[in-house]
Amino acid sequence: MELQPHLMIKGRGTAINPANRFVPIHYDVDDALPQEDLPSPRTRFFVDHSRSVISRNDSPDLHFRYTLNPYRGCEHGCIYCYARPTHEYYGLSSGLDFETQIMVKADVARLLRKELMKPSWKGELINLAGNTDCYQPIERKLQLTRQCLEVMAEFRQTVEIVTKNHLVVRDIDLLSELARHQATSVSISITTLDDALAGKLEPRATRPPGRLDAVRELSQAGIPVGILMAPVIPGLNDHEMPEILAAARQAGAAFAGWIVLRLPYDIKDLFADWLQQHFPNSKDKVLNRIRDLRDGRLNDPNFGTRMRGEGIWANLFQQQFRIHKKRAGYPESVPPISTSAFRRPGYQQQLMFE
Repeated sequence: MELQPHLMIKGRGTAINPANRFVPIHYDVDDALPQEDLPSPRTRFFVDHSRSVISRNDSPDLHFRYTLNPYRGCEHGCIYCYARPTHEYYGLSSGLDFETQIMVKADVARLLRKELMKPSWKGELINLAGNTDCYQPIERKLQLTRQCLEVMAEFRQTVEIVTKNHLVVRDIDLLSELARHQATSVSISITTLDDALAGKLEPRATRPPGRLDAVRELSQAGIPVGILMAPVIPGLNDHEMPEILAAARQAGAAFAGWIVLRLPYDIKDLFADWLQQHFPNSKDKVLNRIRDLRDGRLNDPNFGTRMRGEGIWANLFQQQFRIHKKRAGYPESVPPISTSAFRRPGYQQQLMFE
């Protein structure tokens, strides 16, 4: 059942907190309140006392097995974010809570070092921020992602990054060191080139020109960089695929990928509410095209189809992407990434004297 349209909060992806599927008690905002009575909450940060920071992923849809996320929740506030439901495991909501109640792993670099030092760790690829963006706004102050990259550069640990924040260029020095050993790549997520649409979809993320600038700066520094059009939203941004591919290639992107919109759990209701707020005349068209991609549903959780969809629209997106990627002049092969340079600092020297 869809949520009733709610008021908006400037700078937030949503103003509502859907009920947590694990918690029976829920507080619902009174829709009768005038907009000026609706509070604009500050972002709050909490220390996450995790004992380990490398998570294993068993999804056959993904090319990596290990991820590291310095933050839980994300202040970017992207309305479509598939990670929103993970906040429910902590007694919070996938709605406004996800973008205003952020947990930070203050000890992440020390724990990362500890795990990389284990003899059982073989230097396999780690995806940094496979769940929430490791360069969200608080990173500018806390620098947890930079601390992780400092450890990774020391170990020559292979790492790939996905972000939609220009802040990634701050760490060009460390990424350049890893790139010398073919141990890193960066994907900049670009959903649209329309500033106004980006401001609604991803209210606190870097705007499109800044993301293209990040591609340009990383490319000029010799760091393998590409773009990820994620998500492709049928009826809303799918028509931008040719322009996004061309603009990113002109900025220096060496590879590109795409993922179709996913709407697990309450995200489908949040997204429908968002459409009603911002694009009421297009709401039915967008939702119906999503259903066409998902065998009549708004979400498909099945491996093999959840990232691309099925049917006419999925085939059209695939063909469109392939044609315009080639037309834009992308290389046929992806820049190589290797785990062969991995080392444990001090470990080899210790063995020499044993």
